[in-house]
Amino acid sequence: MNKAFPILVGGRWRPAGGPATFQALDPATGGTLPGEYPISPWPDVAEALEAGNKAAGELAALGPESIARFLEAFAIRIERRKEELVAAAHLETGLPAEPRLGSVELPRMLDQLRKAAAACRDRSWSRATIDTKADIRSMYGPLGGPVVIMGPNNFPYAYNAMGGGDFASALAAGNPIIAKAHPGHPAATRILAEEAHEAILKIALPRASVQLLYHFAPEDGLRLVSHPDVGATAFTGSRPSGLALKEAADRAGKPIYLEMSSANPVFILPGALDERSTEIAAELFQSCTLAAGQMCTKPGLVVVPDGPAGRGFVETVRKAFEGSEPMVLLGPKVLDGLREATTRLAAKGAERLAGGREPSGHGIRFSPTLFRMSGAGFLEDPSSFQVESFGTLSVIVMAGDMAMMREIATLLDGHLTGAIYSHSGGSDNGEYDAIEPILRTKVGRLLNDKMPTGVAVSPAMNHGGPYPATGHPGFTAVGFPAAILRFAALRCYDHVRAGRLPPELRDANPTGAMWRSIDGEWTQRSL
Repeated sequence: MNKAFPILVGGRWRPAGGPATFQALDPATGGTLPGEYPISPWPDVAEALEAGNKAAGELAALGPESIARFLEAFAIRIERRKEELVAAAHLETGLPAEPRLGSVELPRMLDQLRKAAAACRDRSWSRATIDTKADIRSMYGPLGGPVVIMGPNNFPYAYNAMGGGDFASALAAGNPIIAKAHPGHPAATRILAEEAHEAILKIALPRASVQLLYHFAPEDGLRLVSHPDVGATAFTGSRPSGLALKEAADRAGKPIYLEMSSANPVFILPGALDERSTEIAAELFQSCTLAAGQMCTKPGLVVVPDGPAGRGFVETVRKAFEGSEPMVLLGPKVLDGLREATTRLAAKGAERLAGGREPSGHGIRFSPTLFRMSGAGFLEDPSSFQVESFGTLSVIVMAGDMAMMREIATLLDGHLTGAIYSHSGGSDNGEYDAIEPILRTKVGRLLNDKMPTGVAVSPAMNHGGPYPATGHPGFTAVGFPAAILRFAALRCYDHVRAGRLPPELRDANPTGAMWRSIDGEWTQRSL
């Protein structure tokens, strides 16, 4: 008898088609947690694809109001199980129940669902465009197939494949979802799927609008993202896995949106050090160790001017790192990555100033670790020092002068974020103007005098960036309505009769408030 939790496929909970299972870990103790979760064979995946493909047409016929109502109903149901959700994610990830999970991340998840519902109902995200003279009209709409979502381990709510930002964005665009749970937090994902399924039944969405598979073989993942029935894929995780999925999807001509890795460089200019070195050091330490450094926007590469002020700054940061306690990591793969990074950086000539220790006893832990190296050493092999070290590890590069700082900036890869700290009175303006134009092309989000770890769910936010931080620099994974466009197709109607047009493109504004471009003017008026 199969004792594993059932999968959600084709609108019903049923046992997986194979005997293989896994269990989640408790990173605080290193032990396994109760409950077995299935590793689905390909027939399970194929069934989900077939059901999702059928649901795509049914969902498109319903229109945006039903999807908006589902997203809102789902958010309400999640709130009712908040305590259970927080307890599950705390056990599975080791992240603090409060404030991180209960008061920060879960409310962010609910906010994303509700903002996606508002954008779905408003419809302006579709960018309806009407050329009356040529009688050509266009708008963004669903892809015509299910969107596969593979979430990461470090955000069990905000990026969860079952309810996170990608989920909300893809549904708002009118696409059904095939969610692949992360094996690091299957219980939290299962609870979300239960509530999503009940909300679907209540709102009367097509039953296969949301499906859940807990795990499958890597080769089946490659087969899935390249399948003809898939609309698109969203993946957040490691660079090796992301690149393998991208190769498979690209070969089949299937869209895939990736968030893979980022070192998030921070440049600290001389005037800033002279003005507030101690304060910046404290901000850096807090940012590097937030959530045990397991944030995609952690500053993993810091560039400071060499000299007495720069060396004093490094010493302040070193003391903070050295005086901190080992932190619980999400799982053994994170620990393995930190071990590899420590060995690799030392082999490349970086000097370990603090940390690098694994405490004895139970649990998956690592001491906050700080490396220092010369700017000349960085320039010899810049790629080696920009590999993301996921966890509590950062590298400070000592630049001999501003010319070297500029050269370092020039040799940066693509990153999610980049920050510049400068003197509040403007004494660094010349230096800033020398660095900013270079850094601007290397990052998706540029910050001034602020560490990059906070990501606000704002319409103006860009949580994306140049390759290899992501697979495409033109899209964001955070912020509505922009995040929705990843999962939409541009549809053009040329001399199509009025009664056959979608409501968004007919002469009458379908909501009275939707923004449309009519003959070059963005307006809410009807024709």
